[in-house]
Amino acid sequence: MQLIKRAFKTWMLWELVKGLALTIRYLFKPKITVEYPEERTPLSPRFRGLHALRRYDSGEERCIACKLCEVVCPALAIVIESEEREDGSRRTTRYDIDMTKCIYCGLCQEACPVDAIVETQHFEYASETREALYYTKEMLLDVGDRYESQIAANIAADAKYH
Repeated sequence: MQLIKRAFKTWMLWELVKGLALTIRYLFKPKITVEYPEERTPLSPRFRGLHALRRYDSGEERCIACKLCEVVCPALAIVIESEEREDGSRRTTRYDIDMTKCIYCGLCQEACPVDAIVETQHFEYASETREALYYTKEMLLDVGDRYESQIAANIAADAKYH
């Protein structure tokens, strides 16, 4: 009996019939394809994209040059230089991130005690040169200024998990 079953399946192309039945079944179901540039799927508040440096409401930079993000970075993508202010506090004179080295692990964001460095939900920043992916302090502050409302909303949405 097994021999007859196997012969029937072989001669009737049973696997092909099963595959066609599956194709026909899905042919009439609603499509779930996302047309990427026109349609966007929602991103998690924890999504890790382009880095940004934030400012306080007064306009002062949040970074206190503690260099914890530089130390914790496993890819050694962050370089920070600092100087002392007149009042004794420190400020950054140089804050560079090499995005070609960055592995987007989020450890820099987690290590920062004042939420100065964050990762935004912006992920479309391709470049034709490596130099364009080397972000300086001014570029990072500009990104932070552009996306501050989104950054604050993401931090508020994720606050109960920290």
